[in-house]
Amino acid sequence: MLWSGWGDPAQARELPEQVRVLLRDLLGVRPPTAPASTLESVRLPPVALTDARLAALAEVVGPGHVLTGHEDRVRRTRGKSTPDLLRMRAGDGSDAPDAVVLPGSHEEVVALLRLCSDERIAVVPFGGGTSVVGGLAAAREGYAGVIALDLRRLDRLRSVDAESMVAEFEPGVRAPEAERLLAAHGLTLGHFPQSFEYATLGGFAAARSSGQASAGYGRFDDMVVGLTLATPRGAMELGRAPRSAAGPDLRQLVLGSEGAFGVITSLRLRVRRAPAERRYEGWRFATFAEGTAAVRALAQEGPLPAVLRLSDETETMIGLARPDEIGSGGSGGCLLVAGYEGERVGGRHAAASAVLTRMGGEPLGAEPGQAWEHGRFSAPYLRDSLLAAGATVETLETAGFWSNLPRLHDAVRLALLGELGSPLVMCHVSHVYETGASLYFTVVTAQDADPVEQWRRAKTAVNAAIVAAGGTISHHHGVGRDHRDAYGEEIGPLGAAVLRAVKAELDPAGILNPGVLVPEG
Repeated sequence: MLWSGWGDPAQARELPEQVRVLLRDLLGVRPPTAPASTLESVRLPPVALTDARLAALAEVVGPGHVLTGHEDRVRRTRGKSTPDLLRMRAGDGSDAPDAVVLPGSHEEVVALLRLCSDERIAVVPFGGGTSVVGGLAAAREGYAGVIALDLRRLDRLRSVDAESMVAEFEPGVRAPEAERLLAAHGLTLGHFPQSFEYATLGGFAAARSSGQASAGYGRFDDMVVGLTLATPRGAMELGRAPRSAAGPDLRQLVLGSEGAFGVITSLRLRVRRAPAERRYEGWRFATFAEGTAAVRALAQEGPLPAVLRLSDETETMIGLARPDEIGSGGSGGCLLVAGYEGERVGGRHAAASAVLTRMGGEPLGAEPGQAWEHGRFSAPYLRDSLLAAGATVETLETAGFWSNLPRLHDAVRLALLGELGSPLVMCHVSHVYETGASLYFTVVTAQDADPVEQWRRAKTAVNAAIVAAGGTISHHHGVGRDHRDAYGEEIGPLGAAVLRAVKAELDPAGILNPGVLVPEG
């Protein structure tokens, strides 16, 4: 992955001229005055770990699996949020780990965590590096150093139980490789978030990821039927059955814990038969409100397509629903994309189409859906091009109950307008439930003299607006550092105290991803 941007550098995209004109005339975007830093010029702090501590780490994993080189550290610095990328483009590598450590087994992870606990070395579990909420930048104060615990060597499919439809994976398996391995058995996870090309299965679990086909396959946390967690105190094996009444489900304590309670070293995942047929199509609704009502009808009445997403008027007009055709404009209204996957999808397609027609939808045929499918992983590459052109572009998301979605939508928009003046604000609904849905916003504005601070102010205002409007601070991006304070407000003082108590029991020295997730007392 590109160290200062997203994905494969060979897939970098030039902005169409009409987009450059739009940026200049509508938002006042001007090209940056300084060139982006090179990898070699990124400023890193000196390695804080002593030779003795580095040797102790190497004794656990082998000398070839403790890396302190400049490029190794740069590539594990922070995640892929816009502030992360802006700081890297400016040459700021101040959050770099002192060393990258690559364990090769569960036992090595447990031994490393015990060693780091004894030596007060902070540990940041690292999978695909795709966090967009500050989830990979540990607090350094009070620690002898920081390591990135890169799990890429834990990359095996351990077993497939075709009778139970369960597959066991190690956490470092990247999503495309997981699909390739399962395809050999005629199976799939059906989990395709925008980070699909680079994220790992362990990262999906640690952040409660939700894929673009969540309406059909569920969220990733729905897929986890069991897991193994390594902690400084030892290991936990969780999940003996699909469901249990044996007390609270401790799997749910680990899912979404972002490496603050332990390191996931294996996952037992529900799998599905690979679909025999896939069908994608587009629909047009006159307004976002009408389209949202139609999406709600499908969620509550059924049948649900596997993929169901509705872009608002602005996102449809700009073309962000079809990133490969950005700037091409639209015919007005709001674009809904529906996708059907499985065996004999014709019946579900006909029944869902009847609901969409009844709710005022106009069928647009297969082309818009196929265009979305073709460009479904393209948006982060577009962000890189916009950053290089002098625009700040970032995403944020929330979720709420159907009756509260209009209030939540307006609250986020007003917060962004209040802090950024006249940004371009786009929104879509992409994950739906009987009781509510998520709202996913994309924001584009001109960079000011300090774009990192500019976005921090906007993000702070949005976080406050989401909490005040009764939404959740994150539907699928996670908490990290960026949402930690707002998360504390969402769960209240007693909820925050419970999380601190859990962390104190599992991680008494506080070495696991310090500063992430758990609200301060």
